[in-house]
Amino acid sequence: MIRLENVNKYFYKDDPREVHALRDINLHVQEGEFTLFNGPSGCGKTTLLNVIGALDSIDSGKIYLDDTEITTLSEEARTQLRLTQMGFVFQSYNLVPVLSVEENIGFIMKLRGFSDKEISERVMEVASLLEIDSKLKLLPNKLSGGQQQRVAVARAVAAKPKIILADEPTANLDSKNSQILIDMMRELNKKEGMSILFASHDKLIMDSALRVVELNDGAIVDDNKR
Repeated sequence: MIRLENVNKYFYKDDPREVHALRDINLHVQEGEFTLFNGPSGCGKTTLLNVIGALDSIDSGKIYLDDTEITTLSEEARTQLRLTQMGFVFQSYNLVPVLSVEENIGFIMKLRGFSDKEISERVMEVASLLEIDSKLKLLPNKLSGGQQQRVAVARAVAAKPKIILADEPTANLDSKNSQILIDMMRELNKKEGMSILFASHDKLIMDSALRVVELNDGAIVDDNKR
């Protein structure tokens, strides 16, 4: 489903500060995978997630989602791709503070033009799966960190994207809430069939992932499927 061919990414290219962030990355991710990009800080795992998610450009190589080469798309087309095919979960939650939990979860669906009935039914479905259905009328500031991150996950999966990209989703959570979140995301992965890619060095995610792609200095140094 996702294919990277000889992908290179630089920061500060042709500058004394130049960083070769991704080095000749070749990677194939199948539909429905539950995969972790792992490695030390600065190894390139977040950058890899960002280029797959069309949030960042590359300097050379090709990236495909199904049969579409996303690296050649216009910015407008990349925005549409992110809206319709991808869901994002960030460590800082990125919830809209003035919207209720219900409105936050349905936000992407509303942007995509789903009917109010479809949004209401789907919001209740994913909120129930993530055990936040009793919080739907609350604002985010009334929730714990773990609950806010569950709302972020619910928003990401609500419109049924092909792929979920999660950047350090447990970074602000304690070990108990981290395990709860990971277990719930694994259940969503099984139930919904969508691919979930993590960038993290959290051991709990490493223990749960079905594939661990190790990076160091921008290069893949190991690819372990379980």
